[in-house]
Parts: sequence; structure tokens; C-alpha cells
Amino acid sequence: MRRLSLVAGAGLIAIAFGAATFVADTREGLIAEVVTLMAGLVGVSLLLYGLLARTRRAPRPAVAITPASRAPSSREFNIGAAGLGLAVILIGGLAISAGWQWAALGSVMLSPMIAGSAFLCSRFLRARQLSR
Repeated sequence: MRRLSLVAGAGLIAIAFGAATFVADTREGLIAEVVTLMAGLVGVSLLLYGLLARTRRAPRPAVAITPASRAPSSREFNIGAAGLGLAVILIGGLAISAGWQWAALGSVMLSPMIAGSAFLCSRFLRARQLSR
């Protein structure tokens, strides 16, 4: 499967380079541009998969391991608060310079960072309330 991905990825990248020579400001040129972009994207993805994928190991029998629970540190809270502050600054800068539509798009793109930072803050605060 890896070899097939490598060959297919290299072929699609060659097609992308070939289609790039036909890019122009015409209907056919725009179609060639789309072919270039899509073939390049899929080709690079397949090439990376072929180069970096590892074979799967045989599954081992499940062993019940109890995770060690530890209290969250104030460092985690500080990192979470800094992440939320950075998100506010970035989205506010987008809102001021580009408008609310770009700020909405930026907030969607930053949502994983916002969720992770909020999780760190809430985990620290919840552990602190439970310890009282």
C-alpha cells in the first residue's frame, strides 16, 4: 500500500507540474489551475503517507492500567489563560482591521486553541473547588 501511495503521489505531482504550464486567464487555463492545485494537494498527501506511514503491529491483549491522577498545576492555568488572552487579541485585531466577518472566520479557525485553553483553565478551577 505504501509503494502504491508513493507511485500515485509522484504521478499526481507530475500531472500538477504538467498542468501548471497551461495555466492562463482563460476558461481552460482556470481548469488547468484547479487541476494543478488538486493534483498537487492529493499528490503531496499520498507521497507523505507513503513515506511516513508505519506498518501496524499485531494487537496485544488489553491490560487494565489505571491512570495516575494528579492535580493540575497553576502552570496549566497560566498557559490556558495566556491562550485565551492571545485568542482575544488575535480575534480583536481581525475585527478592528478586517471586519466582523473575518473575525468570525478567525474564531472558527482558533476554536481548537480556545477549547484547549478553556479546558486547562476549567480543569484547574474544578480541581481547586473539589479540594476545598
